Amino acid sequence: MNFLAHGWLARGGSDDFLYGNLIADGVKGADLSAWSTAVAEGIRHHRRVDAFVDGHAVIGEMKDRAPRGGRRVAGIALDLMWDHCLARRLTTAERDWLIPRCYRLLEARPAPARLAAMTPALVSQDWLRGYADFRFTCRAVAGLGRRLSGPNRLAELLPWLERDYTALDEAFERLWPDLEARLGVRPGSVDPQP
Repeated sequence: MNFLAHGWLARGGSDDFLYGNLIADGVKGADLSAWSTAVAEGIRHHRRVDAFVDGHAVIGEMKDRAPRGGRRVAGIALDLMWDHCLARRLTTAERDWLIPRCYRLLEARPAPARLAAMTPALVSQDWLRGYADFRFTCRAVAGLGRRLSGPNRLAELLPWLERDYTALDEAFERLWPDLEARLGVRPGSVDPQP
């Protein structure tokens, strides 16, 4: 659900490639034949990014710091936290270039059913800019938790995010350069090697 990070990492690709990265969480399965080649490449790129992040040592360390009852969903909270950390680091010019491009693509094309209800709110409420505000990010984490069945385990993680804010920000500083060097798409590159 970290749209901003996936958008930033895919910014060097075509609009179709970027769109695939933005909607990938709503696409299930390995058969991507319903999508154009560039959109499918974007979906596969998003999945490589997720696999890289999930396997990074920083993620295990941060999940170990999370409250025991919330560790199963801590990865979701971390995804949004990474968007917050990235939003704080991007310049105004970088945000002003990337975010309207992402919104234009999400408004112009139908989102997969799993994201269809969320993407209009994402655009109209300007979530990608909002992530720079920690309180907004916390509301987004809790909001996602309401979409899951059972107790809102994500909302229960908010005190941890606040208490460990500095450690999480430092973890991002270790994760992000590795991720961007490995999977950031440079202009003209559509399908970077994993």
